[in-house]
Amino acid sequence: MSARQMTVLTHRRPSDTAGALRELIGAAARAGVTLRLDEDETRKHNGLVAGPGLELNAPVVDEVELCAVLGGDGTILRALQRYAGTEVPVFAVNFGEIGFLATVEPEELHDGIARALSGDFELLALPAIVLDTPDGVATAGRSGRAGINDVAIHRKVGERVAEIAYALEDEIVGSVRCDGLVIATPAGSTGYNLANGGPVMAWGVEGFVVSFIAPHSLTARALVVAPGDRLTIHNRSREPLDIAVDGRPVGEIPAGGAIDARFVDAVGTIAQLPDSSFYRRLREKFGRLAS
Repeated sequence: MSARQMTVLTHRRPSDTAGALRELIGAAARAGVTLRLDEDETRKHNGLVAGPGLELNAPVVDEVELCAVLGGDGTILRALQRYAGTEVPVFAVNFGEIGFLATVEPEELHDGIARALSGDFELLALPAIVLDTPDGVATAGRSGRAGINDVAIHRKVGERVAEIAYALEDEIVGSVRCDGLVIATPAGSTGYNLANGGPVMAWGVEGFVVSFIAPHSLTARALVVAPGDRLTIHNRSREPLDIAVDGRPVGEIPAGGAIDARFVDAVGTIAQLPDSSFYRRLREKFGRLAS
């Protein structure tokens, strides 16, 4: 086995990333780095041949120096969830719509690959939202149930408007009729939370935000929560509510049930170029900041 190894994850459409992957494989071989593609990636890119710089059908393991992603925020989140709790950083080239978590754009691919292989990047630890439930349906760890971006709780399709109460440190803050709510980290505050009208939180801020999906109230407002405060969500609806972590369903809250959510620091690690700041990304991805 090579002394230097990297995991590679790509966008669900292999035609989008085929050229970039070939360039990455060639550069890795010249640098003495072996890229590891698991069974899904090998099947996706079925024309590849194993050789210097490339190992196919390789199980995803922790003993790598980097996880290189060619994809959008969904693929990047999948990588961050897989390597949650490890010190393996995720270095991403954007092949998605927004790619807020990516550090390199496709037109910067050549330079980005060189910097990834040489370790010319900075590391940023990302927090997560972790859910604690009586049956353990949503927990932190390799199962992908630590929300690097967000946790969404919403009514089932076709069911009535939800009635959701929320408490902090066992103190009920309010009860809202709505389609659901979103609990977002700073990294995830520019996603579903932003669409709800919630505030953007800069990377590095400690804490999380709670915002409501289509609230049936003029007084329901997003709330920024301190990192050490435990949030409890009570389902006061007659029907169960669905739970999604980073856009993927993980379970439900039964009618009359409740779950706890908490902020956990330094769950994932993302690589970013030294000149790629949060505020520059915000400007480039979402337009000019208001003066």
